[in-house]
Amino acid sequence: MTCKEKILSDDYADFITDYITGEEMSGIEQVDYCYHGIDGGYGVANVSRSMIPPISVAEYGYSMIPALYGLMQAEGELFDPVNLVEMGNIRVQNPPLSLQGAGVVIGFIDTGIRYELDVFRREDGGSRIRSIWDQTIQDGQPPEGFLYGTEYTTADIDRALASDDPRQIVPSTDADGHGTQMASAAAGTILNQGLIFRGAAPQAEIAVVKLKEAKRYLRDYYLIADGAAAYQENDIMEAVRYLERMAIELERPVVIVLGLGTNQGSHNGTSPLASYLNIVAERRSRVILVCGGNEGDREHHYAGTVPDVAEIRVSEPMKGYSLELWGSLPDTYAVRVRSPGGETSQEIDFRSRRDRIIDFVFEQTRIIVTNVIVERKSGEQVVVFRFQNPTPGIWNVRVYSSEGEANVTGSFHMWLPITQFLEQSVTFLTPDPDVTLTEPSNADRVITISAYNGVSGGWFAQSGRGFTKQGTIKPDLSAPGVLVPTALGTATGSSMAAALAAGCAAQFAEWAVVDDNVAAIATRGVKSYLIRGADRPNGVVYPDRRWGYGELNITGTFEMLARTT
Repeated sequence: MTCKEKILSDDYADFITDYITGEEMSGIEQVDYCYHGIDGGYGVANVSRSMIPPISVAEYGYSMIPALYGLMQAEGELFDPVNLVEMGNIRVQNPPLSLQGAGVVIGFIDTGIRYELDVFRREDGGSRIRSIWDQTIQDGQPPEGFLYGTEYTTADIDRALASDDPRQIVPSTDADGHGTQMASAAAGTILNQGLIFRGAAPQAEIAVVKLKEAKRYLRDYYLIADGAAAYQENDIMEAVRYLERMAIELERPVVIVLGLGTNQGSHNGTSPLASYLNIVAERRSRVILVCGGNEGDREHHYAGTVPDVAEIRVSEPMKGYSLELWGSLPDTYAVRVRSPGGETSQEIDFRSRRDRIIDFVFEQTRIIVTNVIVERKSGEQVVVFRFQNPTPGIWNVRVYSSEGEANVTGSFHMWLPITQFLEQSVTFLTPDPDVTLTEPSNADRVITISAYNGVSGGWFAQSGRGFTKQGTIKPDLSAPGVLVPTALGTATGSSMAAALAAGCAAQFAEWAVVDDNVAAIATRGVKSYLIRGADRPNGVVYPDRRWGYGELNITGTFEMLARTT
């Protein structure tokens, strides 16, 4: 099989590496594999599953197995253009500043784009889309330096738009609509077709990566609900690399926005994706924004101090779910599980790294428990539970210190999967709404955006809340995320807040880089300017776990600049 076939085949497992090179892999003659680098020392090895042990954290470590990410969207209805007024975009779009994102590219890593829509065209009818890399279409030419998918350029899209059947020329589309909603909210062109629609940066160019769906073996390993959209961490990293290379080739500012998230990981920003985003964010003329997720009120986070019992309610029969426990240095932890029917497992103290299997006879439930005493990226202990066929009712997970070990803090955190990954409702009975920002929004150097209701001015209850597990301040800013106008009607979710914030970042990048006012700026600098201009209503102590350093206001940023220059 070719490398491309191995990348796409479910018979090959994907591993994220930050230390293996192609030359080192070539010495493993007995293993059928393919290896390709990404950037920043990261690479992906695609290895035949028939020649290696089954996927397990105990076998391969935690960070090598790609995490799965979902879309951070919620339901929305009605139409109300108040959001751009809330953030000051319209004032900045108009003279004297006239900042509409010209000369800036906004990159979206999501479900694709409906490129035929008028909101993505220039006044002459041509497309403002610089390129589409569709990872799901394999019969065209991949981008240079990549091994799978098909790239469509502006010329390809313009030819498609001029034809009677555009999809015959550029077959890429967005069946879900989420990527189109984000792109239009951030960079949609002004239209007048019975209603007024205006994106935050309507003259910015657009680049799109349509992610391919996660492989079946990983969906099964993580017990993802059938039908849920799930995307692999390594494919997202490849997408970031694609947009990063565009910034180099065009020598123009590129704003990268992610409307994806997961509850997997340390919630300290130590995942491979978060680490890679931090690397790219440090480079000049790159701005990276990440939504904070919609897990704030979903009852999927538990915080405790040993000895403690976390109670989990399973509402209906289901195929299963995963659960992660992350400890705090230097403590070590042991666990015991009790079923709704009263069966109790033996103590699991993790003296060995092998998987532990708990079979509950009366419940007909199996739990596979895996431990890594020192997770390589975070340095912390992580325990991964996979509940297969869990009986509905209340499950107890007792957490205590390992025998003979003294605890320093004894604190630990648990996270259930994001809502859309669950087949049925699974919640903690006594959840903690804080530390519910999804990964990779805990990455230190990106701009993390939470969501509030731009219509009412109140907090959006679903929005993820900070801080990180170690107390680092996140989110950075909040933006409207409820009933956000898009080309497909209104949309709700922290991803929409991030899209609007990306439009603000494009406006600022036009002033800073394109107009040569702060030419060498990178994500950290843009973050600081936006924070200085944010609205901070009375009654909140900033930085806040919900609002970060305040409500994003791009006009406020330029008013601050006017006062200080």
